[in-house]
Amino acid sequence: MDDHATRAALQRHWDASDANDFEAEHDIYCEDAMLDYPQSGERIHGRRNIQQSRFVQPNRKRFTVRRIIGGGDLWVSEFILSYDGVPSFVVSIMEFRDGLVAHETQYFGDRFDPSPSRAHLVERVN
Repeated sequence: MDDHATRAALQRHWDASDANDFEAEHDIYCEDAMLDYPQSGERIHGRRNIQQSRFVQPNRKRFTVRRIIGGGDLWVSEFILSYDGVPSFVVSIMEFRDGLVAHETQYFGDRFDPSPSRAHLVERVN
């Protein structure tokens, strides 16, 4: 799969994630894919288990992709994942094998207030 096709597959994945289309969302994973959540210390083995873990998640979720960057077998997506309207900033690192995701690691960060000590040095962005 060339980079253009991979980027399109990633966009379809995130669009399906936002639409709660659990079948289309998981088309991107190979059968023996692995998903890591470092903050919680969890590892999920297998496409169906990854899909089921997301299906049973009770919160209403929305995805807003900020950027997708990568090439070859390594791609990074930055997005805002809102659970019941509360945003988390997420980085997803996907490693591809034969055109499908073999390993994904997702890092979550919550919003925090800016430090007054650097207010004179920064520009506020959303």
